[in-house]
Amino acid sequence: MAELESLESAAEHERILREIESTDTACIGPTLRSVYDGEEHGRFMEKLEARIRNHDREIEKMCNFHYQGFVDSITELLKVRGEAQKLKHQVTDTNRKLQSEGKEVIAMEELKQCRLQQRNISATVDKLTLCLPVLEMYSKLREQMTSKRHYPALKTLEHLEHTYLPQVSHYRFCKIMVDNIPKLREEIKDVSMSDLKDFLESIRKHSDKIGETAMKQVGSCVVPGAQDLVDFSPVYRCLHIYSVLGARETFENYYRKQRRKQARLVLQPPSNMHETLDGYRKYFNQIVGFFVVEDHILHTTQGLVNRAYIDELWEMALSKTIAALRTHSSYCSDPNLVLDLKNLIVLFADTLQGYGFPVNQLFDMLLEIRDQYSDTLLKKWSGVFRNILDSDNYSPIPVANEELYKKIIGQFPFQDPELEKQPFPKKFPFSEFVPKVYNQIKEFIYACLKFSEDLHLSSTEVDDMIRKSTNLLLTRMLSNCLQTVIKRRNTGLTELVQIIINTTHLEKSCKFLEEFITNITNVLPETVHTTKLYGTTTFKDARHAAEEEIYTNLNQKIDQFLQLADYDWMAAEPGSKASDYLVDLIAFLRSTFAVFTHLPGKVAQTACMSACKHLSTSLMQLLLEAEVRQLTLGALQQFNLDVEECEQFARSGPVPGFQGDTLQLAFIDLRQVSLYHQVLRKREGRGSGIGDSGQRPIFSPFLPSTQDRQLI
Repeated sequence: MAELESLESAAEHERILREIESTDTACIGPTLRSVYDGEEHGRFMEKLEARIRNHDREIEKMCNFHYQGFVDSITELLKVRGEAQKLKHQVTDTNRKLQSEGKEVIAMEELKQCRLQQRNISATVDKLTLCLPVLEMYSKLREQMTSKRHYPALKTLEHLEHTYLPQVSHYRFCKIMVDNIPKLREEIKDVSMSDLKDFLESIRKHSDKIGETAMKQVGSCVVPGAQDLVDFSPVYRCLHIYSVLGARETFENYYRKQRRKQARLVLQPPSNMHETLDGYRKYFNQIVGFFVVEDHILHTTQGLVNRAYIDELWEMALSKTIAALRTHSSYCSDPNLVLDLKNLIVLFADTLQGYGFPVNQLFDMLLEIRDQYSDTLLKKWSGVFRNILDSDNYSPIPVANEELYKKIIGQFPFQDPELEKQPFPKKFPFSEFVPKVYNQIKEFIYACLKFSEDLHLSSTEVDDMIRKSTNLLLTRMLSNCLQTVIKRRNTGLTELVQIIINTTHLEKSCKFLEEFITNITNVLPETVHTTKLYGTTTFKDARHAAEEEIYTNLNQKIDQFLQLADYDWMAAEPGSKASDYLVDLIAFLRSTFAVFTHLPGKVAQTACMSACKHLSTSLMQLLLEAEVRQLTLGALQQFNLDVEECEQFARSGPVPGFQGDTLQLAFIDLRQVSLYHQVLRKREGRGSGIGDSGQRPIFSPFLPSTQDRQLI
């Protein structure tokens, strides 16, 4: 290795020497510098000295050959030598200076390194400046996704993909980002869909609260804003995201499908909804909440839902709601609950109408519920009437002072100048059930009127509804209650008489009920097609039934007294007076007919005539009984005393209004029997009895057969 280096060095020195020899003196500096730059300039000097010596020998040879020339050359060479020495000193001095200056250059090697680093840093900064926006955008994207700002994140992703990444696409991390962009899109899509599902679940759970707020605001005349009730931002974000991703149609189909499912759940009423008003209220709140949300979506998004879709949902909701209400309201027997339900339906309809939904079918259905409400009212008032009639004492109302008198007059339209003139205490002719029944009829009319409110009905329709319902109340419920009381076994004659008096006054009050209905509906009774009240007929029928019951009751009482009759048909002598049972019967009839003072004249007269005829017929049947085969004149005489007692009763005029002896004619058949008795008495002698032992019975010629008995 050392030999190789020595050879290379020798060759180099040789080259330098040749260059020195062949180069102009003015240009020798670079050559000499290359010598001093090397590390073996001593050996070079040796070489140079050797070369000089060779040249000296050659010069000497040349000089010997060319002496003068040689001398000249020597002279010249000496000059060159001097110059060479001078040059050497200059080179040495220059070398020394260079060495001195070179030390500073060596010291600035660090500066060189710094300059290199500076260039590298500058290049790096330039590259980072180009990459930094990409990294910032990516960091912003991640931050937006973490904070669930999906739509801005999607916008950031679009900028990142189309604006920033192409500028640095040759970097490896950018290629990773580019590969990750589809995944980020799917992640944004999935997360936004998850938010939408949470939103749908939230509005499903809170639709009743949304609807409740909306219905309250309508009730307070404030138009509700859906944005005040629920945050719709998840829907908007998801819609925008899917639109940007080109999947809007997928989103629309999903949203509509899910909302249809929720609509079916909302429209399914609970099985016990009819039990309380809260059940209906919650049902309506959920429906209103559903459509409040859909209406807001319709008006705040472009095409997510359209009018045709909303109308389809509403038609389905309307049919299912009406069917549910028909079913559940039919279970309701409380008129107050039906009325509250009606008010709730009206509020429900008004709320949805405020959002532009047609609700005419709901109001039509309310007319159906009105009939049911009328039925429940009739059942309720039937119970009210029964309680009033059962608790009544069937005695005229006594009043001890002016205050009580005015109170009764205020409750029932009654005017009697004669009664007003009487001093206190005094009595009204009717019992307490008259003003109570009258006021309950008015309460029933008020209850009917309440249901007609807010149904958008004309005054004529309201008037017709009230009159028809009131007629049903009078002809069906009140009439049945009166008939039940009249036909009841324990209803006595006094009660029946009071019922007749009461129904008479109630019949007179019907015109005031007509006026009452006219005042609250503002429809005159003379208006065409106006329904008339049937109260007069109702009370007349009740009164006639009571009259018939009085006749029947009187006859039954007479029969009860006659069961006490114990005639001794074989008595030898008559008693000194009429039979005790008959005296008691006549006393009963007198006291009973005394109660008939306030009855219409014909009723009292008919009852009296009917009782007398029944008594006459019953006494005749006692004589015509098949068991009576024989009797004595004493028995006939006793019977005659009873007939005279009956005639005396008829002559006394127990009921005023009979003309002449009209009432006595009821006992004409018995009188004929008495006259026949007197004929027999003259013919056969006083006290002689005729029996079956070989002699014919006393009535055999007179009544040979049953037909003859009936004729007598």
